[in-house]
Amino acid sequence: MMRSSPLLPLLRADWAANKANPKGLVVTTAFRIAHHVRGTGRPPVWSLPIIVLYRLLVDWILGIEIPPSVQAGPGLCIWHGTGLVLHKDVQLGCNVTLRHVVTIGTLGEEELSAAPVLGDSVSVGAGAIILGPYQIGDAAIIGAGAVVVTDVPAGATVVGNPGRILPNKDASGQ
Repeated sequence: MMRSSPLLPLLRADWAANKANPKGLVVTTAFRIAHHVRGTGRPPVWSLPIIVLYRLLVDWILGIEIPPSVQAGPGLCIWHGTGLVLHKDVQLGCNVTLRHVVTIGTLGEEELSAAPVLGDSVSVGAGAIILGPYQIGDAAIIGAGAVVVTDVPAGATVVGNPGRILPNKDASGQ
């Protein structure tokens, strides 16, 4: 189990990333507290009520499934969020932005059961799906409705179903 980062710096970074987004503030704050409590190794009598309250608020009331086991760097931003589903083993870098109806998870097949790893400053558009043991590079943009089932290089933009990587424009805009 990965050791939890100090809670307060993570909360500050998330609050800055969600400053114009009250729902994102609530979800990221609740997630950080649940993740922190889960990672402290405290007995279940201490952590279970917090985890249950977290799941009731975030999962059932707000319709956002982010298990406390998800590893997320500072600056996590959640826009709208309803319908957002993350697998328990997903790893998110720093300053990742997730929008509503995003699914990030596994393919469910044993040999491909690893969850995606998103790099720093990745932006995931509404309705996007990322499935499988893939790496999404730093500063990649996953377009709305894209279905990603392959690695994505840093700085790339992915669109469509199946997801395709758009060619980068050079400095002249060609």
